[in-house]
Amino acid sequence: MRDRALVTLLAVVAMLAPACTSTETREAPAMASSVTFDDPWARAADSGMTAMFGTLTNAGGHEVRIVGGESPVAGVVEIHEITADGGTRVMRPKDGGIAIAADSSHDLAPGGDHLMLMDLREPLRPGADVAITITFEDGSTLPVTAQVRDFAGGNEEYSPGGHPHG
Repeated sequence: MRDRALVTLLAVVAMLAPACTSTETREAPAMASSVTFDDPWARAADSGMTAMFGTLTNAGGHEVRIVGGESPVAGVVEIHEITADGGTRVMRPKDGGIAIAADSSHDLAPGGDHLMLMDLREPLRPGADVAITITFEDGSTLPVTAQVRDFAGGNEEYSPGGHPHG
């Protein structure tokens, strides 16, 4: 009887020990895994620079932050904003990137936040597609294909000689 009790006790300890001594930690999922980019499009341009727009949606339970990107058609991809400065609208890099709260969306739109494709390596013609990879604060990435559209825009300019950068 005593041996049976000892075996039972050892079996219970063996089952409970991993739960008590586990050092397993749960890592947060990659930021990019919870984000979609709906209706991505880029403004047509012959050279210089242009902008990309659409709606970013974070379906995850944590805030995500977009900090940059890259594209085979551009030497540089930056996150920009258009703000009022002394009565004029100025385009400049957006400090800190774009934060998207949990279960929220963020519009990239003409006259507001956008992805800036700079030092274009080739013309972007209406109807073509352009690839971009968006980079998040945690290093994860989201590949996107955007349609190039002919868009005159509002009062903003996304080409050399346009509004100054900050």
